[in-house]
Amino acid sequence: MDTFDHILSWKLKRGSHAFPGKDGGTCINEAAIVAAGFPYQPVRAVETMPACFSRPICSLALLLNDEADDAERQLLLPFVIRLACADTRQVEWEREVYITQHLRYRMRFQDRLEVLEGALAIGRQADVLATDEVRSRLDAVQQSAKAPTSVADHFKFSKIKEWLAPSL
Repeated sequence: MDTFDHILSWKLKRGSHAFPGKDGGTCINEAAIVAAGFPYQPVRAVETMPACFSRPICSLALLLNDEADDAERQLLLPFVIRLACADTRQVEWEREVYITQHLRYRMRFQDRLEVLEGALAIGRQADVLATDEVRSRLDAVQQSAKAPTSVADHFKFSKIKEWLAPSL
């Protein structure tokens, strides 16, 4: 995880974002798309992610991202380069079962991170990305940003989601 220090200037935020600001300002899945070399795209549902991303793992990452407070959310940064790990239907099903069996209502954030870590240990691991390559991809997106900080794509929707989301 030491090799991940280069994106500490990238700030993970709640919700989907039309485009990140100069702070990075995206959800974990949006950052993972860029880190994996795909063009930036907002993520409102994990089904819209490229096929190389594990749906159960990205669903859990999105849940953790949106329910964490600002400080906790930044603990997800090291996982950005690990989400592109889609596997066979059987392995994806095993990941889904693992997450369902281990994720509990009102768990501490750190315990939920351990569930994410456990799910990531099942099946294919994401390809190891070169630090310089990830840095240049994320930097390019940040440099092309017009706004200093990103704003949630649908402010009203993200606020309602925040109010109604159960605290785990």
